[in-house]
Amino acid sequence: MPPLSKIYLLAYNSMQALGWSISLFWVLTSFAFTDSFDAAYSFSGDLICLLQTASLLEVFHGAIGIVPSGVLLPLMQWGGRTHYLLAIVRRIAEVQESPSVFITFLAWSISEVIRYSHYALNCIGHCPYGVTYLRYTVFILLYPVGLVGEMWLMYIALPFIKEKDLYADSFAFLPFSYYGFVQVLLAVYPFLWLKLYLHLLKQRSSKLGKQRDKKKE
Repeated sequence: MPPLSKIYLLAYNSMQALGWSISLFWVLTSFAFTDSFDAAYSFSGDLICLLQTASLLEVFHGAIGIVPSGVLLPLMQWGGRTHYLLAIVRRIAEVQESPSVFITFLAWSISEVIRYSHYALNCIGHCPYGVTYLRYTVFILLYPVGLVGEMWLMYIALPFIKEKDLYADSFAFLPFSYYGFVQVLLAVYPFLWLKLYLHLLKQRSSKLGKQRDKKKE
């Protein structure tokens, strides 16, 4: 990898790791200050929306080949999360205090702090085995938790989407119902998510296997 690309990726991943660390702090602070799960969005929503929107860059990283992730899986993850955040949570105030937002934000923040820290440390060639192990282990629990939070939120948002006729003006010229789209999305979401989850399980076997082999040498 060219030195300039390494410097850029180190800066990008370090900033994301810092941003998600701050998000995690605010998600936990929201519970500590209010003694409830209702304030996660008001405490950390703007920052998480910014970080998640910025992660579109990772699709381009794969497209131009500076990381080996490809385009499809990063695009699927970015699209799913960004739709959840910007199209639903940010637009429907009535769901912003749902405990599902706290659950989702907590799962995302923990996993992203670990993921981006792992990437940043790899950019400098000094990533401890413990960080690699966490990167390819904690998702086993956190990704299903995040999935439950996302689907729960979309489900409870359905009556408000229907009542507000959300995005009807944007699609007035098409035979399209956003309410129907979210219903279909809920039906296929677990299958789309499973593709990413199985990919990560395959990566876990490969990456941790290589790390164990290095430790034996």
